[in-house]
Amino acid sequence: MSSRSCLSRRTVLRAAGASIALPFLDAMLPSVTSRATAQQAGFAPLASSVGVHPRAIFCYVPNGVNVFDWIPENAGENYELSPTLSALADHQGDLTVLSGLGHPRAIGGHSGADTWLTGADLGAVPGQDYTNSVSIDQVIASRLGTETRFESLQFADSSGTGPAGHSHTLAFNRAGTPLPSENSPRRIFDRLFVPDSTRDRRARLKQLSEKKSILDSVARDARKLHSQLNSQDQQKLDQYLSSVRDVEVRVGKLQGWIDVPKPEVNPSKLQLASLPGNAHDRPKWIDVMLELSYLSFLTDTTRVITFEWSREAGGSGGNGENHHELSHHGGDAEMLGTLAKIDRFHVDRLARFLSLLKATSDGDSTMLDHTIVMYGSGMNSGKGGEHSPRNLPLLVAGGRQFGFRHGQHQSYAVEKSPPLSNVLLSVAQAMGAELDSFSDSTGVVEI
Repeated sequence: MSSRSCLSRRTVLRAAGASIALPFLDAMLPSVTSRATAQQAGFAPLASSVGVHPRAIFCYVPNGVNVFDWIPENAGENYELSPTLSALADHQGDLTVLSGLGHPRAIGGHSGADTWLTGADLGAVPGQDYTNSVSIDQVIASRLGTETRFESLQFADSSGTGPAGHSHTLAFNRAGTPLPSENSPRRIFDRLFVPDSTRDRRARLKQLSEKKSILDSVARDARKLHSQLNSQDQQKLDQYLSSVRDVEVRVGKLQGWIDVPKPEVNPSKLQLASLPGNAHDRPKWIDVMLELSYLSFLTDTTRVITFEWSREAGGSGGNGENHHELSHHGGDAEMLGTLAKIDRFHVDRLARFLSLLKATSDGDSTMLDHTIVMYGSGMNSGKGGEHSPRNLPLLVAGGRQFGFRHGQHQSYAVEKSPPLSNVLLSVAQAMGAELDSFSDSTGVVEI
């Protein structure tokens, strides 16, 4: 199998006051043809034909949850699933529920998606309103993405990156720059599985050559600035140049993937026309996005995915309920009841995805055993509707082949709990990342 690296769909570079946005550039997949057909009802599981690989997907729901119905009453291995999590009964032995954890440096509010996988203090740099750091998915992608078409994929219900503090993405590169998401099932399918025409192939080769030239020019101009700057700005510029060099390496590798075909996937039963903002389509849209995630793993198109099911201060339930409005429940019983229905709707979709992974043979075990699924929110709507970065809803499923035991509820006292970054560090280490710490971590969590 060939080994190649790839470029994120869009990388934004800044130097000497100029902004340069790279358009979508296809990387190439290992030379294997995988034929997969989606089924209308249940999306029939398939056997992987590209070898056993570690994978990770991070699924995010906004606005917190109804904590009364989410958090199990008892802890340990003999815990009972809460009313909301009861939808995961078939997978209780395949997951760990964690409560009480949070991001102590985060500011809370509607920036939960921005910090969920970074744990950053967005206001840490004096004079700057917003400064993020690398997200754990990108740390893992740098470890797992060298042999796949895409180092990582970013999905969301809104395309692009969104405004700072209300991001449409969970993924941030090592400079803290957001990586744009895609929300259209059709565009995702075309990008991953529709063969390039000869004309498209030639156009991409030309794009790669042009972008390599642009990057060389940007780096050269930036280096000229170095001697004109003070030490603090020189440090910032050095970090920028490091990012430019990373992109240059990726673009160079892309040129070696052009002639490797995309995997063949039959789209006939995939609901590719589903719209994220349409109340009728909402369940189908989440399902097809998870099906595309599944197919991406099955064909080894990528091994790392982030999926923001809705952006903060937005979103809806399965019947079009206003998720954000309900998160400001103020303790109202009726609003909490409807919020719990939205939470259960989301967990139902997660359960369907876990069932699909578990039913898929992967080597001598299942795809779920080789895939870590992290699900939760970067906001806690709390007992009174407050938007706090503490006591965040969180569960981790799958990954038994990496030593995860599961079948437990780990409950922590909010005031004394370790940071959620400990979980991020644990996931990254399980994926093979050589890390001793991440963000504000104080250690690892035994999952």
